[in-house]
Amino acid sequence: MTLSKTERRIIENAIRDVKDFPKPGIVFKDITTLLNDREAFGVTMNHLYQKYKAYNLDYIAGIDARGFIFGASLAQMLGIGFVPIRKRGKLPYTTISEKYSLEYGVDEVEVHIDAFSKIPNARVLLMDDLIATGGTANAAAKLINQAGATCVEACFIIALDFLEGQKELKNSIEVYSLVEVK
Repeated sequence: MTLSKTERRIIENAIRDVKDFPKPGIVFKDITTLLNDREAFGVTMNHLYQKYKAYNLDYIAGIDARGFIFGASLAQMLGIGFVPIRKRGKLPYTTISEKYSLEYGVDEVEVHIDAFSKIPNARVLLMDDLIATGGTANAAAKLINQAGATCVEACFIIALDFLEGQKELKNSIEVYSLVEVK
């Protein structure tokens, strides 16, 4: 399922470029302007609902923090549960974690050990606002599988194709993005 030209234009026009953030030379893709644009957010969420309503999903797992917004909204629309995947030390109960490499160092994401235990072999959609290098998403997909569920697909509003994160992730699961930045 793909966006129509009109839907793509509405979404792309609602994403603000912020130059030199968080450091010089970076063009940050700001989705806060998409969130506060009723039409663009509605087009985005309706498209995602239409795409995923027949996937027989049990949960959506959203990556900290903007993945929570899209993931929780879509989970509610689909009538399924939402599971947060957080940065290390942010979840209150027993967790499992996965480390991933950054340009200069290592980071870690966690999920509650029992996040998917209510439904054996739960089918999970991983969701975030943007995929760049794919490190966080890859770690999150591994966590879902380690927790006893199956990550069936990863979905992103924006893919920075030039950083090849989608390519890396596609080696293990299906990947879908609404907008690609070449």
